[in-house]
Amino acid sequence: MEIIENSKLTVVGAGSVGSSVAYAALIRGSARHIALYDIATEKVDAEVLDLAHGTQFTGSSDIVGGSDISVVAGSHVVVITAGAKQRPGQTRIELAEVNAGIIRTMMPQLLDVAPHAVYVIVTNPCDVLTVLAQEETGLPPERIFASGTVLDTSRLRWKLAERAGVSTASVHAHIIGEHGDTEFPLWSRATIGTVPILDWEMPGYPRISRDELDAIAIDVRDAAYKVIQGKGATNYAIGLSSARIVEAILRDEHAVMPVSTVLHDFHGLDGVALSVPSIVSATGAVPIRNTTFSDEELGLLRHSADALAGVAASLRG
Repeated sequence: MEIIENSKLTVVGAGSVGSSVAYAALIRGSARHIALYDIATEKVDAEVLDLAHGTQFTGSSDIVGGSDISVVAGSHVVVITAGAKQRPGQTRIELAEVNAGIIRTMMPQLLDVAPHAVYVIVTNPCDVLTVLAQEETGLPPERIFASGTVLDTSRLRWKLAERAGVSTASVHAHIIGEHGDTEFPLWSRATIGTVPILDWEMPGYPRISRDELDAIAIDVRDAAYKVIQGKGATNYAIGLSSARIVEAILRDEHAVMPVSTVLHDFHGLDGVALSVPSIVSATGAVPIRNTTFSDEELGLLRHSADALAGVAASLRG
């Protein structure tokens, strides 16, 4: 995979997710230069040292980092993973309050040193934080967006490929809406190859029922909880999916991905960030306005918007 000359990615936050994003980007050769920034000096210095020791074997040329925000300077893409993890018993709104404070403090500092970067928010709840960050900075919506349901979509395609007996690359389906409890698959447009999902069958792989699809959707929605229960956090897959988003930006790919931007007049939705199929390129992410939905799916999208708007309103208050 060709690396774009002098491209720079900075990952903000050296926890398990941030370090995994940097690691995935190094291995994939997502950017020529990678920086890792965190206010915890000892932690970030150790992560950078560990990653740097392996650069002989990676696609990217170097990694630097530290607790001085100057390491972010010159970035073309900034991926934000910094924030608190959800504690047992802590509500989503309580987590949002903590992380909203971190984002509000951090964004002006980052913009001072990387004013022309595209910003990708991975910190959860990523949709709500994207709305607040866009309001705080005044950046165009295409230049500040969340990783959204790119990972959820990968989980869905993996499950469907396993059930249908095909490669993941042959499954064309998206999870959209909130990155969280109200997300849902866009079944009306899901295909395997060119065959609608409900019509697919081949020897040893009978047709998939709607009940099966509903069960797969629930598995995908709850997948993170299962991983967290077993190992405490999700990090590898979000690292890989974030690196893939970075590549689409730096290589000006115009790739279609379900990232989460602040929507304006999108099927009647305004001022809320939700994942919908979007074009991701060097200028950022732009929702595909002529995406079509069934009536049921449009209702689910609006339900997702209402849930997130309520959280955002509580944080503004």
